Amino acid sequence: MTDPSKPLTANSSIGAWLDHPEGGPALGGLLAAGGADPSMLAPIRGLPLQQMVELSQGRMPQSAVDELVLRVNGGVTPVEDGESGGWTEKIVAGRFDGRTVIVTGAASGIGRATASRIVREGGRVIGVDITADKLQEAEADLGESFVAVAADITDAGDIARIVAAAGDRIDGLANIAGVVDDFSPVHETSDAVWERLFAVNVDGVFRLTRAVVPSMLSAGRGSIVNVASEAALRGNAAGVAYTASKHAVVGITKNTAFMYGQQGVRTNAVAPGGVATGMTPVNQSEFGRGRTGPFLQLIPGIAQAAHLAASITFLLSDDGVNLNGVVLPSDGGWSVQ
Repeated sequence: MTDPSKPLTANSSIGAWLDHPEGGPALGGLLAAGGADPSMLAPIRGLPLQQMVELSQGRMPQSAVDELVLRVNGGVTPVEDGESGGWTEKIVAGRFDGRTVIVTGAASGIGRATASRIVREGGRVIGVDITADKLQEAEADLGESFVAVAADITDAGDIARIVAAAGDRIDGLANIAGVVDDFSPVHETSDAVWERLFAVNVDGVFRLTRAVVPSMLSAGRGSIVNVASEAALRGNAAGVAYTASKHAVVGITKNTAFMYGQQGVRTNAVAPGGVATGMTPVNQSEFGRGRTGPFLQLIPGIAQAAHLAASITFLLSDDGVNLNGVVLPSDGGWSVQ
């Protein structure tokens, strides 16, 4: 139950806004002006209102959120009390002290959140992304413990540059970079879509893992975490290309875990459900969305990138000491449906 006496802020949940006697109409009016309906927010009720700036991809600018907060608080920006009612990230100081971890997809979304957490917990991150400008922003934000490497994980020469940037010691690898498909079923899927999905989601994971394992074997320790997907656990969450590519990631994870577990190298995967990263498929298949749509509406809730970073860093760290070959559904419970 929302407490109407508690000020609404940008960090208050979307659910708190919708249930508030003043916040609900205010947010509903803003959505209506853009041709949207509050019912569309059901999957993201647990996220902070602030998250809508990123999720909307420009349709809801920061200024709109700021104005909304002022409107429901009599023109005054309330002081944050640090108790939004939701989950709060808790940094474990020193968890990655002295460790070097390669993180792909580090410029945004889950990769950026994971890199940030590792740095704040004492680690050195080799941050890899194909988007150089956003990677530079991450480097400026995270400081000297974040080494930016603009690279394409489908390119052999770039793989070599990534490993060289890490140096003699590689303690961890988080294979997070990935691309989504257009929800097309097999009879509509083009060679171009299939080949791109496998080049990034499968071949990139395979080649970078192959490149770092010798260093880990030499050290007698290491931790690899691959990002699979809820689509790796079921057939109704995406198109055939993405679904098949993420099933392949699970296969790579399990075989690598089996092959090197006795040599001190642990390999695990996380399987996210819906995550608020702003990564949205374009030109979606009408046939594919017609089939998957009713099932996607059953997602328990959309996670923040930091939620996934918490799962990934747990598996990367020594806290995951007894876990090898695990595919961890970090999906709010979607996998049990």
